[in-house]
Amino acid sequence: MDLQKELQYFKDNQKELLRQYNGKILVIKKQSVVGVYETEIEAYKDAETKFGLGTFIIQKCLPGEEIYTQTFFSRYAPA
Repeated sequence: MDLQKELQYFKDNQKELLRQYNGKILVIKKQSVVGVYETEIEAYKDAETKFGLGTFIIQKCLPGEEIYTQTFFSRYAPA
């Protein structure tokens, strides 16, 4: 499954989703919201049971690009 499509759905519809679900945790599958939750743990447990891992994304519904963009740092330095 191409989960990038699910993220793109969120990006494309972020303004409308904010009007409906601001601050909530969304489960997105097949380019639609299939669950709305208060916590990430609640969303994960329910979605895993209903849909199986690797078939959905969990996205916090907040404004701005930083909500779906993350930067990771590593202390690894190649020799």
